[in-house]
Amino acid sequence: MKQGLLIVVSGPSGTGKGTVCGKLLAETPQLAYSISATTRQPREGEIDGENYYFISREKFEEEIAAGGFLEYADVYGNYYGTPLKKIEERLNAGQDILLEIDTQGALNVMKKCPEGIFIFLLPPSMAELERRIRGRGSETTETLARRMGAAKAEIAAGRKYTYVVVNTTVNMAVKNIQSILIAEHSRVDRNDDAFDI
Repeated sequence: MKQGLLIVVSGPSGTGKGTVCGKLLAETPQLAYSISATTRQPREGEIDGENYYFISREKFEEEIAAGGFLEYADVYGNYYGTPLKKIEERLNAGQDILLEIDTQGALNVMKKCPEGIFIFLLPPSMAELERRIRGRGSETTETLARRMGAAKAEIAAGRKYTYVVVNTTVNMAVKNIQSILIAEHSRVDRNDDAFDI
């Protein structure tokens, strides 16, 4: 059985990662979502076990000590991490797995899984990014300034990724990512058995 692809999508806060990844998952049946764990409080409408696994800081630190995460990071004072066991099981079963994680976590995954597909999602402009973050209505002036400052550093790190997709429209961003997945599945090194004809 072929190994599944590990697809990592990152980008600055407010770029539209959640919207793009949600539509990508809905339109790509062979793709499954990796649910991250976090110590932050749920936002309105978020469901434990569906959007994130919301756990205590103490429980998260126990999992770190046990080696239970593919990657984890402290972002804006909260832990975020990717549970390792579930990822390994699904990839070994041939399932493509989508990780929607921050840049810091993705850079850690690159070290452990260099064969992964790393896609950096950019906003059309910094002005549009700020508009999107303000539109959430959940940011104070201080947190907005912190997120915009962090976005510049994250965008610089985006040059280390395999692919870049600009989220001008959600539909176009999804189509671009689907094209990347088709190309990756068509690589000769992933299809050696096709030549046994």
